[in-house]
Amino acid sequence: MNADPDAQVRLLDLADHDLHISQLEHKRRTLPDAQRATELRQRLDRLNAEVIAAETIVSDLTREQSRADADVELVRERVRKDQTLLTEINDAKQLQSLQHELESLARRQAELEDIELEVMERAEGAAAAVRVLSEDREQVTTDLGTVDAKVTAQYADIDAQLGAQQAERAALASSLPEDLLALYEKIRSDNGGVGAARLERGRCAGCQLEVPPHELEDIRNAPPERVVRCEECRRILIRESAA
Repeated sequence: MNADPDAQVRLLDLADHDLHISQLEHKRRTLPDAQRATELRQRLDRLNAEVIAAETIVSDLTREQSRADADVELVRERVRKDQTLLTEINDAKQLQSLQHELESLARRQAELEDIELEVMERAEGAAAAVRVLSEDREQVTTDLGTVDAKVTAQYADIDAQLGAQQAERAALASSLPEDLLALYEKIRSDNGGVGAARLERGRCAGCQLEVPPHELEDIRNAPPERVVRCEECRRILIRESAA
């Protein structure tokens, strides 16, 4: 293929744009703050689930405590009634039976109060866990808002640079011969986004390999309009003389 030497040189500018665009796209994909935002969202999801689970435990323990309180109160009410009867009964046998019942009720009351206290302590612990988790969730939500704002600003800056690079590239590409541009684009798709490289001191700037002496001599002797390529990476070589 033959092409105007000036058009060949402009391929280097096109390659520079492609390199900058690739770098900006990579930067956009790998923003540390974006990764941090993803991690914070995952942590927030976990905290939301943990808060719900802890609140469910608190709710269950609250009902359990209500039942324990009710059981204790029933025994206390029975004790109060029996103590009232003690002042009203004169029969020794009935008094003895009532006293035995009061002793049994006292033991039952003690057992129920222990259960009541244990449930109360568990409920307080669960409520404390909810408070801690809720505070963590609030902090993570705040941190996420801050990081999201930074990511939005960074994306806007990168997108502005991308837009400028893409517009300049499009204008440059439209000025190149169609067959030369088509060859460049095909090579670019096969070589990591760069389709042309400068030949510098006998070395391809694309693959960084030295061109064998006999090939280098053929390239230097070729007419300026001849499109030459690196035998290793197949990129279009822009000769120093053309530049």
